[in-house]
Amino acid sequence: MSFAYAVLAVVSVTIVSLLLAFEKRLGLFKRRFRKIDVESERHGGQIVASVLKAHGVKHVFTLCGGHISPILVALDEIGVRVVDTRHEATAVFAADAVARMSGTVGVAIVTAGPGLTNTITAVKNAQMAESPVVVIGGAAATILKGRGALQDIDQMVLFKPLCKFCASVKTVRDIVPTMKRALMEAQSGTPGPVFLEFPIDTLFPYSTVISEIGIKETTKSIGQKIVNRFLQNYVENIFDRAWSDSDYSPLPVKVPFPTASQVNRCVELILKSERPLIIFGSQATLPPVPVHMLRKSLERLGIPCYLGGMSRGLLGSNSPIQVKQRRRDALKEADLVILAGAVCDFRLSYGRVLSKASKIIAVNRNRIELYKNSDMFWKPNVAIQADAASLVVEVVKKLDKVDYSCGVGWVNLLRGRELEREEANKKKAEVKTTKNLNPLKVLSKLDEVLDDDCILVVDGGDFAATAAYTLRPRGPLQWLDPGDRKSVV
Repeated sequence: MSFAYAVLAVVSVTIVSLLLAFEKRLGLFKRRFRKIDVESERHGGQIVASVLKAHGVKHVFTLCGGHISPILVALDEIGVRVVDTRHEATAVFAADAVARMSGTVGVAIVTAGPGLTNTITAVKNAQMAESPVVVIGGAAATILKGRGALQDIDQMVLFKPLCKFCASVKTVRDIVPTMKRALMEAQSGTPGPVFLEFPIDTLFPYSTVISEIGIKETTKSIGQKIVNRFLQNYVENIFDRAWSDSDYSPLPVKVPFPTASQVNRCVELILKSERPLIIFGSQATLPPVPVHMLRKSLERLGIPCYLGGMSRGLLGSNSPIQVKQRRRDALKEADLVILAGAVCDFRLSYGRVLSKASKIIAVNRNRIELYKNSDMFWKPNVAIQADAASLVVEVVKKLDKVDYSCGVGWVNLLRGRELEREEANKKKAEVKTTKNLNPLKVLSKLDEVLDDDCILVVDGGDFAATAAYTLRPRGPLQWLDPGDRKSVV
């Protein structure tokens, strides 16, 4: 008797399992509760466009392709400028530039397969430059992945090592929450690229998708009817409650701020120093602190500054506290060095240029970059994982209360060396060449004719390095730096 009950139990469980699997595939129960507007000609591309516009996106860069065309058409219809480039890498490089200069995200939209693989170098550059770039890519329909569809490859495995956040959007109702999170993640903490994959059937209207899915209406085959039901369920799931989420407003961006105790510790070290020095990296130009506010704080502080990366131009073209020449000598003599978003990689000889006698304050949003090579050549006395500009602004507020001023002798020493080196470079610029151009001559002449609103895009090795101490950006965010990947196109 017990054996019979056992057999009955096994059979019952098997039948239930089969019914559940059958229900999952065909959605017979769920269908009764779905909300689908089969007459609507709205599509996911319109939602993508609306979310981008709600986040302040004014330009997107692309190389047009069939998988992504609904997004591009929708963007054009609502007044977002679509810039068509000649290569997908160019689209991402352009988005990177917009992100660095605008204080918001840059957006590149490319087609599936080779369209996305062509972006890899540019996405890696955005990652290394800590640039908030949103890469949107088309994809084969989810139901056709791995079945030999046009341009179908595993795109996620390519982008996960390069991006802070990756997601494949499977249904129209998921577009808004997934995009809002991606846009927030791109700008939060240490900014960087994110990747969103949109299968083609999430971007076109219901009528188009259902007509192309392969349902055979006139069939007597039970097998084909089951296939039809499966395909119908698949499409209905994509469009179920498709237009229910209309809140496109941005999520709050998460920025790491310094604590009061960290600010006080920095103030103490500055007050005790006689020869302080600040080295800025690109992170100093990131929101939320406007660059003009950071500039005013530095001018009140009066500590000599070396500007690197995107921070070049932060103090204008003729600031008395900006130094460009003989940085190695200054670092040997400084008794306090503040690394404000600057990283001890090859650009600072991995930290070997820092004097062991100096006190060092390091501030960086990225913990890895904050401590880079500190196990070998240098040690921070104060290491702060926070926004560099925010720290500087708060420190200056504290120092204003005690009427702090940097020693005039130290500032004059560095400025004197600066003028000496510039005079020497002027003489080198006048040296006649027998065959090729004198790069110092070229750059010095270029500097003489730069407009006040000119944006300099500098790429290359030695030539870019020479430009860094020869050209004078006229203001903040007017220098696009190649970064440590040496790639700006």
